[in-house]
Amino acid sequence: MSTRRDFLAAWTRSAALCALAPLPFAQFGPGASVGGLNLGPRTGRRAPAQRFPFELGVASGEPTADGVVLWTRLLDLPGDPAAATPVRWEVASDDSFRTVVRRGEAAALAELGHSVHAEVGGLEPARDYWYRFHAAGATSPVGRTRTAPAPGTLPDRFDFVFVSCQHYERGWYTGFRHMAAESPSLVVHLGDYIYESGPGIRPDLVRRHDTEEPRTLEAYRARYALYKRDPDLQAAHAAAPWVFTPDDHEVDNDWAGTHNTEQMTRESFLARRTAAFQALYEHFPLRRTSLPTGPDAQLYRRLDFGSLMRLHVLDTRQYRTLQPCGGRRQPPCPEQHAEDATILGRPQADWLLDGLDQSPARYNILANQVFMARLLEGEETLTLPMDKWDGYPADRTRLMTFLHDRRPSNPIVLTGDLHTNWVNDLKLDFDRPASPVVGTEFAGTSISSSGDGVDTGPQGENAMSHNPHIKFFNAQRGYVRCSLSPRQLRADFRVMPYVTRPDAPIATRASYVVENGIPGAQET
Repeated sequence: MSTRRDFLAAWTRSAALCALAPLPFAQFGPGASVGGLNLGPRTGRRAPAQRFPFELGVASGEPTADGVVLWTRLLDLPGDPAAATPVRWEVASDDSFRTVVRRGEAAALAELGHSVHAEVGGLEPARDYWYRFHAAGATSPVGRTRTAPAPGTLPDRFDFVFVSCQHYERGWYTGFRHMAAESPSLVVHLGDYIYESGPGIRPDLVRRHDTEEPRTLEAYRARYALYKRDPDLQAAHAAAPWVFTPDDHEVDNDWAGTHNTEQMTRESFLARRTAAFQALYEHFPLRRTSLPTGPDAQLYRRLDFGSLMRLHVLDTRQYRTLQPCGGRRQPPCPEQHAEDATILGRPQADWLLDGLDQSPARYNILANQVFMARLLEGEETLTLPMDKWDGYPADRTRLMTFLHDRRPSNPIVLTGDLHTNWVNDLKLDFDRPASPVVGTEFAGTSISSSGDGVDTGPQGENAMSHNPHIKFFNAQRGYVRCSLSPRQLRADFRVMPYVTRPDAPIATRASYVVENGIPGAQET
């Protein structure tokens, strides 16, 4: 089982290798261009007579006003597979790299799956940069990234998208191609980046998982590699910096803290979680502060974008107690109100409220995995989804009460998981329709999970009949594009008519705005 000491030792080795004499840069151009941006492995340059080490593409993330994390992972390296590989990276102010503003070296270590996480500083705020890597005689594709606005500044506009749930077998990733074409300043991914199931048997699958369900580090690495070879996903990573938080399928369906749904012993499940978290770190542009410690990883965090937006990134899996009432959809039961029942854990809940209370930002955005508003559904018997915030009403009530009493500026929750689009008023008391609105929840659909969708259906009609705080429902695939200004946040629900065939068009199904200082969303 890996420990934090193992990871820190790996980082120490990396730093030592970076002090070696620099390798000469590969003398290659940036490669072919798609829309002004070099995307996908075919646009990098290969070393002769060997496989291309940058098959999984490049990515950036965790932007600050003066820096960003650059990521890649090398595959099929020549020589000793346990050896470290020196990697050169460079950042330029133009996409043809005439003006390189930062360059450095890292080491791709076997202990970290030959992944690279270069934490680059010294950049200017609120501007685009381009980056690439050189290793093993090859040059990577080029990625575009963007730094955050400077502290204290109030930009006229900031565009970002949020997305979740990309089951590889259920559909093509056309939505990611459309997303890349929109060149957002930020992508917020709310989890279910991979699915852990084995090869499916449904007749409508467009492609299949190539391994059985992962439980070991090598198996999770292979699953991420399968997903990351998709060219449309690579294009979305190369088009903008990402902020990522996992949900359940990165480990095991509906896992909760130290509990799992497969009757594994606690020890066996924590060993699986250790492998899953290490593979997760190896495949995302995360900072060293998110290095796992065995089965634990620091994944809740916040990022500031000038004084316009504070992004509070939540972790609703790692610290939660077991889902009450038997889990899944169940009628309300006393277990929901158990004294220790929690979806966030007390330390994270305190951190969130403190961050909201002290926030200088015009908008406080919560990157949240699972449905926060109440979601009663049913006919004769009404049920609640116990894997969502409905299973942990004390945590939700504490947050809603805080939003009402302390009034942090413009709280807006972004949610994934359900494979459907929703717009919800967040209420002080969901049992009283006249209760004050204290915030807004935008829940986004999936990129591909659940396959081809429909515009509406019985689920939406039933949910809206029992939940007057729900304003919008849609069950097509896509993502949500957000445009933020000092005056308002506008959310465009971008949807596609199908994903089981490639090259679907995309359109805006509905748009909602939250005006500065006015809780609740209105259709526009």
